[in-house]
Amino acid sequence: MSIQELYQLFLQYPSVQTDTRKLKKGDIFFALKGPNFNGNEFALQALENGAAYSVVDEVIKTDDNRIIHVTDALGTLQELAKYHREQFTIPFIAITGSNGKTTSKELIYAVLSSHYKTYTTQGNLNNHIGVPLTLLRVKPDAQMAVIEMGANHQKEIANYCRYTEPTHGVITNCGKAHLEGFGGIEGVRKGKGELYDFLSAHDGTAFVYADYDYLQTMSIAVKHIVKYGKTEGLIQGKMLSNEPFLEVEITNGTQSISSVKTQLVGDYNLPNILCAVVIGKYFSVPEEKIKSAIENYVPSNSRSQLIKQGSNTIILDAYNANPSSMKAAIENFAHLHADKKILILGGMMELGKESIEEHKNIIALIKQYPWEKVVLVGGDFGKVDHGFIFFKNSSEAREWFVQQAFEGTSFLIKGSRSMQMEKVLS
Repeated sequence: MSIQELYQLFLQYPSVQTDTRKLKKGDIFFALKGPNFNGNEFALQALENGAAYSVVDEVIKTDDNRIIHVTDALGTLQELAKYHREQFTIPFIAITGSNGKTTSKELIYAVLSSHYKTYTTQGNLNNHIGVPLTLLRVKPDAQMAVIEMGANHQKEIANYCRYTEPTHGVITNCGKAHLEGFGGIEGVRKGKGELYDFLSAHDGTAFVYADYDYLQTMSIAVKHIVKYGKTEGLIQGKMLSNEPFLEVEITNGTQSISSVKTQLVGDYNLPNILCAVVIGKYFSVPEEKIKSAIENYVPSNSRSQLIKQGSNTIILDAYNANPSSMKAAIENFAHLHADKKILILGGMMELGKESIEEHKNIIALIKQYPWEKVVLVGGDFGKVDHGFIFFKNSSEAREWFVQQAFEGTSFLIKGSRSMQMEKVLS
């Protein structure tokens, strides 16, 4: 079956699923394979559960004509997404980066959706499966689409761009994340820079944070650039307050436009806010809508969440962690005004041969500030000398946390996703 023929079926049944547990009646089921699963084994069950068709890449013993055989189910999913994308002439904004891409994506979506019918990545479905699924969820009424792209090795972003075909793009930053897969910080810049490469080759537009010189260098071949930053660009901004929520003044370089009182914790969110503002301005979203959208955005899913538990204040930032984001979170927390501060930090993953050294660097940073207590959890924190409280996992840390009966204390809880640091509070 050709992609064009499959697309005609998709138009009749415009909902795609790769997990039978989430299947709805009328979905087209794609039987994907991974290290620990094989969707082909569930193709018939999907039909029994109401799927309109099952797309498989292994021989299924059945006469059911709702089984569609292809050479590669994942490749077919991506090609279907590409064909669907090509039916639109609207802006497709791609966003990637080491830190802040999900928060930036959510803020951009909040701003654009206040004025346009906008579709975006749900949660963190930003990988080789999530990106095509996101594209296939864009409906005919779309006026804007915002697509998040995660990556941990070279050519990954380039492949996403091949079928997403972004017209506009943002790289939030290039930090010390996924060093194992990228092969060091220069590898990170090369991998993330594949978005700029695509925009350059296809006459696209890049939104570039001017305060990071390396982003200006990386984007030099892009013909259309819109800058934003603290002192340069179409939109500029500075932090007015960060106690506990971030308040930002927005200017156009010569005069103040407005102050935005966010519900975000951490001065490291300033670039994310400015990114959403500049994209809103570029696409002519009214200023009052931009301001309202950002002020009403409440972070979730353990991303810089401010939580009150009795007399205690907790910054839960357990969505992910790498040396760059860990450093930013610790320094921000250190500068907040609070009497008793406790760090509860989980290990950082996917750092390869640099992991031990990067964990040592974090410990050295911690020791520059006074803390009530420091608790380190799992990962390579267990392989270096530090002199702090240590637990093997977040469940052990939770038992300790509950026994302490803290009062009037402020906490920063952060760690890589696999550490599940949110369990400390569960």
